[in-house]
Amino acid sequence: MTDHRRAFIKKSVALSAYAIIAPGGLLASAESKATERSDSLSTNNLQQTLKRLFKDQDIIASDQIDIQLPKIAVNGAAVPITITSTLKNIESIAILIEKNPTPLAAKFELSPDLDPFVSTRLKITESSVVMVIVESSEGFYSAREKVIVTLGGC
Repeated sequence: MTDHRRAFIKKSVALSAYAIIAPGGLLASAESKATERSDSLSTNNLQQTLKRLFKDQDIIASDQIDIQLPKIAVNGAAVPITITSTLKNIESIAILIEKNPTPLAAKFELSPDLDPFVSTRLKITESSVVMVIVESSEGFYSAREKVIVTLGGC
């Protein structure tokens, strides 16, 4: 009788584990996951991110945004960037990297009382353009810098 009870418990545990794992997709093949991931990455390009974040707002290129970024980054895992601006009433600063799987690297919401200064480190997968978009009370302004990455960050 104990053998039947043990067999029942083993089968119940195995069936319960399968019922929990199967809907989560943990039993899917690696190929199907790779296809699913490449499809989602291909839809996350810079233009779609810009449209999602800023709707159909006009973004004007501005020379009042200063981007301090190395021209050549030896390691893309930690590329330093510093952004300053002489624009007035800045509400937010967004940093986008053109060739990253997810272009939006960071977005900073700023108080009007603060100086428009942001400094951080970025993870950049390959050589690409880094775009900074500043939102002020007058509109949206952008600046771009190209960085060459010799060793990928992702």
